[in-house]
Amino acid sequence: MRVMLDTNILISAYVFKSELMLGLIQRLATKYSLVLCSFVIDELRGVVSKKFPTKKNEIERILADTPFELTLTPRVLPEHNLFVIRDKDDESILYSAILADVDVLVSGDKDLLVVKEIERPEILSHLEFLEKY
Repeated sequence: MRVMLDTNILISAYVFKSELMLGLIQRLATKYSLVLCSFVIDELRGVVSKKFPTKKNEIERILADTPFELTLTPRVLPEHNLFVIRDKDDESILYSAILADVDVLVSGDKDLLVVKEIERPEILSHLEFLEKY
């Protein structure tokens, strides 16, 4: 199974050291195929640089040590009728998940969690994912 993570999951794990999120990422990296899109990695680096600059080197080390597949997010998203979402950043993440053909997108973002127009990827919170898989 291919699983993509949203930025908020990575921040919870790597910046705030949430044991639950760290365990989730470890489980994904060993039991499933972890997929990250370039938009999420760029957003993670931007948030860390701006809000947690002392963590920049640690984040880079963790990214280098975590096995994942990288999928590129298009710089400009084409017009589509796949789904409707309020936040353009979330649109980039979900569109990347669709392009990468992931099975599940794990997020804590309410704007993503309420999208119901698509069947795949399944969009789950971290707790829903842990409960189901």
